[in-house]
Order: sequence, then structure tokens, then C-alpha cells
Amino acid sequence: MRLVLQKKLAAKIKNVSPKRIKLESESAQEIKEALTKADVRGLISKGLIKVKQKQNTSKARARRLKLQKKKGRRKGPGSRKGTRTARKPRKRVWIDKIRAQREFLRMLKEKELVSTKDNRDLYLKAKSGFFRSRRHIKTYITERGIVKQNGKK
Repeated sequence: MRLVLQKKLAAKIKNVSPKRIKLESESAQEIKEALTKADVRGLISKGLIKVKQKQNTSKARARRLKLQKKKGRRKGPGSRKGTRTARKPRKRVWIDKIRAQREFLRMLKEKELVSTKDNRDLYLKAKSGFFRSRRHIKTYITERGIVKQNGKK
């Protein structure tokens, strides 16, 4: 039993596609007798004719992508739109770099590995942008022999 007419009428009434109309198979005989729009409306109100929910776009792929991005993946050159400075401004780069360097210098001072005079000198060099990174400070210190060993220079 196909009940094409009833599906068409129900679709017209509900303003949806006939594909989305679901007919209760147990009451097929009652549905078969409905030949007018009024009859079909009655069946809809009884709940014998229902409209299937519209299928939306699945979020599964989006969730998987989000998880990968959370892990730090998918950041390669092909995914980048802005320039380096658009993605992370020069000022932010500077702030991050100088904070790391100053923290390192503070640690050296607290452990008394450098003298106050040398610390001031290194601090001002860091401020002027002389050092590229913490590692650069380390190499500079070891090359110049600034680090004290057991309280002696």
C-alpha cells in the first residue's frame, strides 16, 4: 500500500516534501480512506500522519577538526591567511621575549650567579634588544665568563 495521494495531501498541508511524510503502518486502512484535505488534517491531528525531522549538517567533522586544532595541528603554511605580524603582532612577540629574558636574569640574580653590576649590564642589553632569546643570554654569559662559580668569578 503506497498511499501516494494521502502523502501528497499531507505534504501540501504541512508545506514539506512528500519524502518527509511518515504514515503509521498500523492504521494504514484508516489513512487509505482519507481522500480530502480535511480528512488528512484530522489524521495529522490524531498523530497518524507525522512529519520527519529535517536532517541537518553533521557536526562530527567539525568536532574532529576542533580537537586537532586544540592539539596544535593544522597550523602549517597552507592554513595561514595573515602575515606573521597579523597572526601575532610585533609588540606581543617582544613582550613574550622580554618577559622570558627578564625572568631568566632575575633567576641568575637570585641565585647570585652574576654580580649586580653584570646583572644591570645584561638587563640593559636585554632591554635594548641585544639578545635574541634566553639561550643567547646563556651563550653570551659563558663566552664572557660572567657566571660566578661558588661565589667566585
